[in-house]
Amino acid sequence: MRRVRALILDLDGTLVDTVYAHVFAWQRALAEAAMPIDGWRIHRRMGMSGGLFTRAVARELGRPLAPEEAEAIQARHGELFGELLSERRPLPGAVELLAELREAGVAHGIATSGRRPEIDASLAALGVSADTVVVERGDVLRAKPEPDLFIACSERLDVLPDECYVIGDAVWDLLAARRARMLSVGLLSGGYGEDELTRAGAFRVYRDAEELRHSLDELGLLP
Repeated sequence: MRRVRALILDLDGTLVDTVYAHVFAWQRALAEAAMPIDGWRIHRRMGMSGGLFTRAVARELGRPLAPEEAEAIQARHGELFGELLSERRPLPGAVELLAELREAGVAHGIATSGRRPEIDASLAALGVSADTVVVERGDVLRAKPEPDLFIACSERLDVLPDECYVIGDAVWDLLAARRARMLSVGLLSGGYGEDELTRAGAFRVYRDAEELRHSLDELGLLP
């Protein structure tokens, strides 16, 4: 196996504190579409692509969902999310982690199921530079738990899949990493438990980006 030399980071719940705003936005958008559902059931699917998420909820509720209706719910979620969280807050250590990776010359990128322009405020809050590799939902055919986002990110970083760690907070991140043949590291900052992340394939689990930043040597990434 090759030496791991790059990090691919998820965005929501990994670098920015947006998971629960997404939960509330989805809950309201679904309720407006006559699809009421408990918030905890939504949280269990955070990290999925919007299309897969809406189809999964419809199946759970036993409700047929036309493609145009699914698209309308996703669009409404985006509107509500922007209203609920107009300002984005980086999670502890996220800004410092990205800065340290840049300073140390560690190849890294961000791969998210979110779309532009919805993610732009989060990237700005993190101080992500224009030359940072960012792969978003609109760049690939399929999102998590499919591996397309991570594979596209590794290609843009010009590293092979087995030379990458995926950093994520949801089981869907880790499942996508396994499908991409990448090692994964779980963070607790998105609300999943350590046992869940470990069962999903996490090589290591840390509290948040701050603890990860202080543990980069454990991952063999620093010179």
